[in-house]
Amino acid sequence: MWVFGYGSLTWKVDFPYQQRVVGYIKGYARRFWQASIDHRGVPGKPGRVVTLVPSEDPEEKVWGAAYEISPDKESDVMERLNIREQRFTNRKSLTLYSPSDQMLSESVLVFLGSKQSEFLLEDAPILSMAKQIADSHGPSGANSEYLFRLANFMREEVPEARDDHLFQLEEAVKKILAEKIM
Repeated sequence: MWVFGYGSLTWKVDFPYQQRVVGYIKGYARRFWQASIDHRGVPGKPGRVVTLVPSEDPEEKVWGAAYEISPDKESDVMERLNIREQRFTNRKSLTLYSPSDQMLSESVLVFLGSKQSEFLLEDAPILSMAKQIADSHGPSGANSEYLFRLANFMREEVPEARDDHLFQLEEAVKKILAEKIM
């Protein structure tokens, strides 16, 4: 079994795995459209975390990290992920590709955000999303830390990849936080 992470699973792995590979899935876009009230925000003041939305471009890539889980650990890992990803109720099996565009696995498990209206924030102007991220904090830490760690993953592990949404948000949040310090 393979599990694909495109958010915090790129940098925060709390389960055993056999191997980790960086790769991408196609046909989706990563967006900060999912409300987080249990990790990066709280009820009444949700943070924003990423989810996947279908892209108009079937070749659009979302980069992340995939983890191969040994058969004897699948049950334990799924139990952990079901708790950790409890707001990501839609699950799909997608094809994983390597940086050299070769198919690595025909079937990686991908967690997609809930379609329940209370957790689906959808699109908003970058500045509005950035303010929400800059001001949100939850049991797992600052929402801005989540954003910055994901941006660092992309810069360090797939520097050739583009993710304008992610990097525009990062720039806007850094500006807001710098202004708060002054």
